[in-house]
Amino acid sequence: WVGGWMDRWMDGWVDGWMDGWMGGWMGGWMGGWMSGWMDGWMIGWMDGWMDGWIDGWMDGWMDGWLGGWIGGWMGGHIGGWMDRWINTIKKQEKRN
Repeated sequence: WVGGWMDRWMDGWVDGWMDGWMGGWMGGWMGGWMSGWMDGWMIGWMDGWMDGWIDGWMDGWMDGWLGGWIGGWMGGHIGGWMDRWINTIKKQEKRN
């Protein structure tokens, strides 16, 4: 009786402990690891992609807009100023 009871108790306890500990540990570890990894990967990837995209877009926009605007404005302004200056010199040379 005691032997049978001990066996059953041991079996039950070992089964319960194994199920509980292994199940809980494996489940918790795997769940935590997987979700952490997925979160880290997804968030990292999304953040990296968003950052890269926004950086690229901002850079391109800034370069294109500012470069184009400043280049065009400066080029036009300096070009016009140079033309006027050269024309003035030419007129003065003609007079002389």
